[in-house]
Formats: sequence, C-alpha cells, structure tokens
Amino acid sequence: MSVIVAQSLHVFGFQSRVANNICFFDEQIIVYPAGNCCVKYHIEQKWQKFIPGSEKSQGMLALAVSPNRRYLAISETLQDKPTITIYELSSVPCKKRKILNTFDFPVQEFISLAFSPDSKYLVAQTGPPESNLAYWMWEKQRTMAIVKVDVQNNPLYQVSFNPQDNTQVCVTGYGIFKLFRYTEGTLKQTNFMRGEPQNYLSHAWLSEEKVMVGTDTGRLYLFDSGDLRWETSIERKEAPSEMEKEKEEQPQESESLIEFPAPSSPEISSEKLCETEIQQQASLPRVSAIAAFSKGFVCSAGPGIVLLFEKSEEKEGYRESREIRIPQDQYSNDPNQSDKQEIVCIAFSPAEETLLISTNKNQLYLLSMSSAELSKGEMAHFEYLNYPVHSSSITGLDTCIRKPLVATCSLDKSVRIWNYENNMLDLYKEYQEEAYALAFHPSGLYVLVGFADKLRLMNLLIDDIQTFKDFTVRGCRECAFSTGGHLFAAVNGNVINIYSFISFDNIINLKGHNGKVRSVVWSINDYKLVSCGSDGAVYEWNLQNGKRESECVLKSCSYSGVAISPDTKVIFAVGSDQTIKEISDSSILREVPSFDVTYTCIVVSHSGRMVFTGTSTGTIRSMKYPLPVHKEFNEYQAHAGPVTKMSITSDDQFLLTSAEDGCIIIWKVYDKEGRGLKRERDVPYSDEVLITRTDMEEKTQIMVELKTRVEELKMENEYQLRLKDMNYSEKIKDLTEKFIQEMESLKTKNQVLKTEKEKQEIQYQDQLAELIEKQSREVQDLESGNNQKLLLEYEKYQELQMKSQRMQEEYEKQLHELEESKNQALEELTEYYEAKLLEKTTLLEEAQDETRQQLREFEETKKQIEEDEDREIQDIKIKYERRLREERESNLKLKGETGIMRKKFNSLQKEIEERCSDIEALKVEQQKLQGIIKALEKDIQGLKREIQERDETIQDKEKRIYDLKKKNQELEKFKFVLDYKIKELKKQIEPRENDIKAMKEQIQEMEGELERFHKQNTQLELNIAELRLKLRATDREMHREMQKERDLEAFVKRFKTDIHNCVGLIQEPKKLKESIRDIYEKYVQKADMVEIVGVNSDLHEEYTRQREHLERNLATLKKKVIKESEIHRGDYVRIMQENVSLIKEINELRRELKVTRTQVHDLQSALGLLQKRKKLPGQPPDISSDRQPSPGVLRLNPEEETERIIEIQRIEIKHLRDQMQGQETALAVRPTSACMCTYTSKLQKVSLQDLSKRNGHPEQKREQSNSQLKSHLTRRVLDQRMNVEQNNCKFH
Repeated sequence: MSVIVAQSLHVFGFQSRVANNICFFDEQIIVYPAGNCCVKYHIEQKWQKFIPGSEKSQGMLALAVSPNRRYLAISETLQDKPTITIYELSSVPCKKRKILNTFDFPVQEFISLAFSPDSKYLVAQTGPPESNLAYWMWEKQRTMAIVKVDVQNNPLYQVSFNPQDNTQVCVTGYGIFKLFRYTEGTLKQTNFMRGEPQNYLSHAWLSEEKVMVGTDTGRLYLFDSGDLRWETSIERKEAPSEMEKEKEEQPQESESLIEFPAPSSPEISSEKLCETEIQQQASLPRVSAIAAFSKGFVCSAGPGIVLLFEKSEEKEGYRESREIRIPQDQYSNDPNQSDKQEIVCIAFSPAEETLLISTNKNQLYLLSMSSAELSKGEMAHFEYLNYPVHSSSITGLDTCIRKPLVATCSLDKSVRIWNYENNMLDLYKEYQEEAYALAFHPSGLYVLVGFADKLRLMNLLIDDIQTFKDFTVRGCRECAFSTGGHLFAAVNGNVINIYSFISFDNIINLKGHNGKVRSVVWSINDYKLVSCGSDGAVYEWNLQNGKRESECVLKSCSYSGVAISPDTKVIFAVGSDQTIKEISDSSILREVPSFDVTYTCIVVSHSGRMVFTGTSTGTIRSMKYPLPVHKEFNEYQAHAGPVTKMSITSDDQFLLTSAEDGCIIIWKVYDKEGRGLKRERDVPYSDEVLITRTDMEEKTQIMVELKTRVEELKMENEYQLRLKDMNYSEKIKDLTEKFIQEMESLKTKNQVLKTEKEKQEIQYQDQLAELIEKQSREVQDLESGNNQKLLLEYEKYQELQMKSQRMQEEYEKQLHELEESKNQALEELTEYYEAKLLEKTTLLEEAQDETRQQLREFEETKKQIEEDEDREIQDIKIKYERRLREERESNLKLKGETGIMRKKFNSLQKEIEERCSDIEALKVEQQKLQGIIKALEKDIQGLKREIQERDETIQDKEKRIYDLKKKNQELEKFKFVLDYKIKELKKQIEPRENDIKAMKEQIQEMEGELERFHKQNTQLELNIAELRLKLRATDREMHREMQKERDLEAFVKRFKTDIHNCVGLIQEPKKLKESIRDIYEKYVQKADMVEIVGVNSDLHEEYTRQREHLERNLATLKKKVIKESEIHRGDYVRIMQENVSLIKEINELRRELKVTRTQVHDLQSALGLLQKRKKLPGQPPDISSDRQPSPGVLRLNPEEETERIIEIQRIEIKHLRDQMQGQETALAVRPTSACMCTYTSKLQKVSLQDLSKRNGHPEQKREQSNSQLKSHLTRRVLDQRMNVEQNNCKFH
C-alpha cells in the first residue's frame, strides 16, 4: 500500500437524481448524497462527516433512514449488480451493518427504499421491466414476500410504509396507485383504482388510513383506506418577477455587440434538458414531492413553489394556508431562473421546526417554520442551506499561491471562487455562455475564463467578478497561467497561444499538434511548457524560441492529462490506454498499469514525492514517487462521474478534485503515520482585495450620507423621546388620578359588601339552627320507629328458632331408623354371597379336571396334524414354484407396463400441478368475487331497506291522497259557488280591463324608448372600448420610442468612448487604423437595425390604414342593419294593429249574438204558452192588466229553462266557432275576404238591430211577434247562404 493518505474534509455539491435525497438524522444533522458518498452535515456548526460509497460503485440510486434514526439504507449498482447497503448511523465512523446483494428474483436496480415503523423490515421497489416489490426482514437477510407491481413497464417513483403498520405498503407510478398488505406470506393488493389512471408522482401518509397523492397535472387526491375522499387542483402561479418582467430582453453580460453561435459541445447541458422539460409542462404544475406534518402537509406546486396545506374545519378537507417560493438569484444573468427549479424532495425535521427542499439543479434550501408562522399573510421565501453549488459538469478548476482560494467554472454558465480553509463561497457570477476552461492567477486577484466566443480576463473585486480584457480565442478548452504569473497559455483547437499578462500581446503561437490539445502544464521556472492531445502526442516546448525540445507520439493512445516533475526532467501522461507513462528525453521510460480503469487526469506535488490520479469511475488514487509497478496505491471513492480536473495547493497540504457530477471535494494529504506534510516555506496568505475607484467613491459618499443621516436620526430620536416622555408623564398623571378614584370607589363597595356579608351570615346561622332542630326531630322519630320494627323482628326470630329445633329432632329420629334398616340389609347380603362362593369353588374343581383331559387329547391330535401338514407343505411347494415361474414372467411384462404407466403418471402430475395453479388462481379470483359479492349483498340489503322505507312512504302518501281527494270534492263544491260569483265580478271588471289596456299601450311605448336608450348606451360603450384600445396602442408605441431613445443614447455614449480611446492612439497610425476598423465593424451593423425599424414603422402605418378601412365598413353595415330593423318593426306594428281591430270586431259580434239568442229564447217561450192556451178554450181567460204575459212571468220551471238555455248557447258557440275557422282559412288564402266578412257582419248587425227595435214590447200583439220571428229566421237563413256562396266564390 502507498504511504500517501488523502482524507476528505469538505464537499461542495449535491446529487439530485438520488431518490429521497434529504434525510434528517436529528434536529440539526441531515444526511444527503454528494458525489459517490453520503454526507452528515450539521446545519448550525457547518461540519461534514462522510459515509463513503462501496468499492466499484457506479452511483447511488435511493436513500432511506429508519424511523428510529439508527440505520441508513443506500441503493447502489456495483459492476452492473444491484446492492442495498445498510449503515449504522449512530456509530462513529458509520459502519456497514448488512449488505443485501443476493436476490432470488430478477432485478436491474432499486429505485426506492423504505423502512417499516419498527425499523425491522425493509421494502424496495425495482424499476421496469421487472417492477417487483420486495419485502425483507433485513437483519436476517430473509425475503418475506415478492409481488409484481406492474406489467406494462410503466415508470415507478416511490414506495413507503404505513407509519403505524408494518404490513401495509403504498406504491405510486405512472397510472399506478396500489396499497399492499402482507398476509399469509404474500403481499396482497387491498385497493382497486376507479376512473382514469393518472401519473402519480409522489405520495405521503397523513395518518394510519389516509394517503395524499400528487400528479403531474396539479391534482391532489386524498385516499382513505384506498377510497377517494377528497381532491383539489393546484393552479399554476406566476412569480412576481415574471408578472413585472418587460417584453424586451435585457442586454447580455458580454460587452461584444456581435453574437457568435455557441459551438456544439459533446456534453449535453443538463440545464438545457431541464429547460425543455419545464417548457413542455409549464401549463400544469407538477406535484413532484409531498411531505406530511402534524397540522397537514406540504407539497410542490410547480417550479420554485411550495404550498403548505392545513386541515380545514370540514370533515376531510384541507385548505391552502401558505405559499413559499425559492428566492431570486441576484448574481445570475437571469434572476428568474432560480425560481424555475423543479422541487425533487421535501423533508421536515423531527420536531417540525425546519423544512428542507432539494431541486433538480442540485440546490438545497431551508426554511424555519417559526419564521413562516410569524410572516402569516405574506409570501415566505426559502434560504440556501449552505451556498449555491454547481448544477452541471465542472470544466475548469485551479488554485492560486497567495490566497487559500480555488476557482471553478462549469457548463451551468457560472464562475465561482471558493475558500478551502473556512469552506465558504467567496464570489459567484453567472454568464450567458457556457464556460469551458479556467486559470487562476498566482496572486489570486485575476481569473482567465474560456467561453464559446472569447477568452476573458477578469478582475476579482470585493463583491463582483468584472471583465477586464477580451481575447479572440474561440472555444478555448484549456488555459493556464505560468508559475510567475507573467504569461498565460490558451488553447485554440490544436494551436497553443502564449500571451503576456503585462502587455496582453500574443508572444508565441505553438503549432504542432494534429488533434485537439487536451492538457497544458508549465514548468516551475516557466522556461518550458508541456502539452498533450487527442492525437497521441506529448510535446515539450521551449518558450524562448517557440520550438519543441522533445516529443513522444503514440497514435494508439488519446491523452487526457499531463504533469511535469519539479525538476522538469520527467513528464507524466495519462490517456485512453489505461496506463501512466513516464517520459523523459522523448522516450517512454516505463508504463504503470491502472488495472482496468482509465485515468482522466494526473497531478504531481510540488515536492515531487506524491502523484494523484483521477479515474473515469470517479475514484481518486494516491501513490508515492517513484511510481510502483504493482498495485501499491490507495484508492478513494470520491465522485459519481469521471474526474475532470485536479489541483494541489502550493504548500502540498490540500488536494482539490472536480468531476462531471458537479461536485468539488477538498482532501487533506497525510503520510501513513498520520502526520501532515510540512510546507517547505511558511508564507502567510494575503488579505488584499481589488476594488474600483468608482466603487470606492460611491461607498465613501454613501458613508458620508449615512453618517449625516445617523446624526439627523439621533436628533430626531432625542426630540421624539422628549415628546414621548412628556406625553407619557401626562398619561401617568391621568392614570394615577383614575386609579385613586377607582380605589376609593372600590373601598366603598367593599364596605357595602362586608355589611351585606354580615347580614347574610346572620340569616344563614338562623337557617342552620332551624335545620338542626328539624334534623334532631326527624332522627328521634326514626329511632322510635326503628325500635318498634326491631322488636317485631326479634319476636319473629325467636319463633323461627323454635321451629328449627323441632325440625332437627324429627330429622335425627329418621336417621336412627335408616341406620338400623341398613345394618339388617347388610347381614342378609353377606349370608347370601357366602353360599354362592361355596357353589362356585366346587364348579372350579370340576372344570380343572376337564381341562386336563382336553390337554391330553390336544397333544395327540397335534402330532397327527403335524404329520399331515408336512405332506401338504411339500405339495404346496411344488405348486407355488410353478406359480413363481409364471409370476416372474408376468412381472417382467408388468415392469414394461409400469414404465409406460410412470410416463403417463408424470404427465398427469404435470397436468395436476397446472390444474392446481389454475385452481389457486381461480381461488384468488373467487376471493375477489366473494368480496365483491359481499359488497353487493350489503348494497342489496341497503336497497331492500330503502324499498321498505319507500313502501311505507308510499302508503303514507296514498293515505294523504285519499284525504286530499275528499278535500278536493269539497273544494269543487266551493268552486261551483265561486264560479258564479266570479262571473258576476267579471262583469264589473270590464271597464277596468279597458283602463289596463290603455296603460299597457303606454308601457309598450315606454319600453320602446328604453330599448332606444339601451342601444345608444351600447354604441357609446363600444366607442369607449375602441378609444381605450387606441390609447393602449399609443402608450405602447410611446414606451417603445422611449426605449429606443435610451438605447440610442447608450449607443452614442459607447461610440463617444470608443472615439475618445481612438484619439489617444493618434500618434500610432497602425493601432489607430485597427481601432477605426473595429469601430466600423461595431457600429455599421447598428445602422442596418435602424432601417429595419423604419420598415417596421411602415408596416405599422399600413396596419392602421387597413384597420380604419374595416372600421368604416363596420359602421356602414351597422347603420344598414338598424334601418332594416326599423322598417321591419313598422311592418310588424301595422300588422299587429290590423289584427287587434279584427279581434275587437269579432268580440263585438259575439256579444250581439248572445243578446239576440236570449231574445229569441224569450220569444219562443212566449209562443209556446200562447199555443197551450189556444188548446184549452174551456178555461176562463185571465186578462187582467196586472197579469199580462212577460218573459219573467212565463218561466214556470227556472232550473229546466236555464239548462235548456245553456245547451242552446253551447250549440250556437260551436256553430260560430266553425264559421270563424272557415273565415280564418279564407283570410289566409286571400286577404280581400276580410272585407266580405265585415259586410256580412254589418248585415247581421242591421237585422239584429231592427229585430231588437221591433221586439221592444212583445206583450202587445202575439201575432206581430210570430211574424217578426219568422221574418228574422228567414233573413238569418238567407244571410248564411249568402256567406257560404261568397266563401265558395273566393275559394275558387
């Protein structure tokens, strides 16, 4: 092993792609992934402790901390094999407790982990295509159950345990929300989704039964025991910065006015991918993370927004109580980019005092819940947990000599300056382009950064990074300052440009590489420069003459890093051939193998005793010089991607590494005994800082203004304090007077209350004495009553004692009698059984004699039987030997048959197993169906109950209907009476109806006027809206013109400054010519823009002219429509008036018909009476003036007459209706028929008027009345015939 040891001190970075990437160890310590290790970080004390990843790890995928905060589970892939490593967090350093790497199911990676509430079980979800859910008892490494969650290869996101139940697990994914319960050795699904499947991104348990789930469409669903109970949608909320943002783009950071296209880099920027994803899903907020706490839950609501929900007063609802946003980054070229980060994970501290979030740009933010509660009603903002870190691959890293600083640049378009002594971020700035290379001046005051369009030299000010000089080196991928800092090298493709740092002149161009130059290193004396490239060449350049001193070309190897020894004799190079090459004098001295790992960069210490290399797997190797041939080096797990840059400080105390994962790690270098490597010279670090004169003047002015302001404020405060003292002294006097008065009033009240208290005490004492007397009397009464009862009970007790004594004497007598009878029975039985025993003994002796005789006979028969059996055995042997031969032959046949039967049996067993599996599947389906049947039976029972309830309600309603029918009959009787009264009242209503008609006509006129006013108002509103639109357009044009004016002023200022600079070069014609050419290239293109603006103004004028033309056409069309509507309205009014006049005539005719019918009926009744009197001549005529026949007197039976009159009127009404229908059809056919109808109606009127005049006194002459009736009837018949003929003529 190597003597050199490197220990990781601090890391700047974060891995957002790891699932559940923030975990709390306690209230102040958190655990998060950075590089290829986990970090324990103290929030207040800012220290870090490392949990290194496993060897040959390809990166972490998921984290999980147990609920008891003792264990940490990490999902990794080791050589394409998934493993789960469980660490014990409480031990220092953290120790590996268990490693789960042997699985009896297919798995590629574990995407999510979770511990059970008692920390004994672990559940892990694998990714597609397997999508298995595994349930372990992790301490015994025993798999309890495995279930396949999805068959369609949908992505899965999260798995979690019920916080109060070890057996219940929740899984969410694309179209997947499943709850599993561990029973009988298997995981069984307990919920079934209903409705359309959603993309469930995250979930959190709110209680033992409730789960809150979030989707990618901004929906939140609350499931209680698997059933949906509550849902809501989150609307996308724009940031205040976006609402106030102007449409015009801000000027770019670069001072160049010509924009160069960015070269296509081989590495795809993760920020660009994030921006495309955000643009695709900008319309709907993604609920990518949810965390529960005691009052409710917190969830993400799109990029940069977190919403806090608390339980509402409703049964199961939640209301939004707070909105928390990620703050804007003031150091970024686009401050709004910071609040466009997607939130990946949310975590609460155990006491719920702090809230942590992580974003997809590798940033960590913190919020104190106490401060959030104080700022209720206002929008809360997160704070950085530590410092903003790189969110993409780091492309440049370098250190300086005079200060403990390290500079880095990244593909996230930022340049950052870190302090590796106090582990702080000193400076930070973002730019428009990606930064590809970086070099730090030895003084620590300047930085050289290579962008896509230019190479820029920047000054490190006290609070800013300011560009000082631009160099025309496009896409510079490598640059380096010399050891003294007076020169710097910049790579432009395959050419190395050497510039002077003092005069900024291009001194030498080193040409010789055929491929891209990958690494450049200066010697300590700055006389030599070593470079390597992808063409397999390593060149050593002499900077005094710009020629190559030595070269080593190996085309089979593409070099990626180079270093030089302090004595400049040995060159170390690493590349794609997995070796370290020692080159000296254009020849390879030896090659040290890397053992199946590709080295990406190499660094040699300033003492020349240490060599450090970075690998493509992210590990760091330390070895001692001379390089060992065998595997004698220390390897450390560092990064989760290939190491891009390495640098060692000038005192050889610290090693700094960066990689494609965006992390920077600071290493402390020791020897094997643990002692630090001593610095060769003890030079203190400088504290000088650059600052511009304008900044200093501004700050001095601000200081002066602030001092004056402080003095003014002191004076104001003293004056206000005096005023307040005066006011407070007056208030104190008033309050003391008030309190004295109140004290006196309270004293008087107290005296009054004391007197009342004494009175009440006397009253209560009297009442107590009375109560005591009553109680004593009652006690005496009770004692006397109880004594009498006791005497009675004592007498009863004596009587019962006497009875019990008598009963005892009787029972004793009975017992004596029973004992005597028992003794007599025993004596009789003993005598009887002794006689029987004698008899049995005699019988036994006789039986023994008989058995002896039988034994003798048995022996003789036994001898005879044995002889017979021997003979039979020989015969049987012969028979069975024959049978054995036959059986053996048959056995051979049966063996063949059994072989066939075994094959059949095996096939049948397989079929039986298949049938059993089918039966098990059917049993599972049967259980599911039984559950469904039970649920349906419950529904049926509920429906039956409802049917019974409804039957009861129907019976009640039928009873009500029967009662209502009775009431209806009674009401019909009342209706008949009321109808009669209504008829009489209608006669009185007619004049009022006429008044109402007149009033209605007035109302119609008023409504017409109202409609006119409404139309005028709408027209005016339209005009106002058009004018407002025109105003807005003019305002926009005004703002644009103002912006143009500002741009032109800035343009003119730049032009003046450039001319001023050009005038300074008037004595140097060449430089003056170049500067004039540069000014021409800068400002001629702007003139083209002015022409484009003129074209835009012409287009705007054409647009306004077209718009005015269309508005005129619209106005004319509106006028035409109004005129046509007025014409149609006049026609409608005229037709309505004609219809009203016709209806009035018809009503008048109906009234006249009714009157004539009554008259005809009266006359017919009179004629009938006259005819009866003629038939009876014998009766004496009764012709007295007092009893002359009249219509009222001739009605003998008024009820029958009324019924006849009603029937006749009904017939007449039907007849008239038929006539009216015929006339209406005729009117529809031809409008001239209306005049004929009026003519016939007038004839009828004249005939009826004549009839009414002539029949004024029907009593005078009966003969005249008869003749008049006949003439009236004939006229009527003639008129009807005329009407029929006229209608026929019109029809034809």
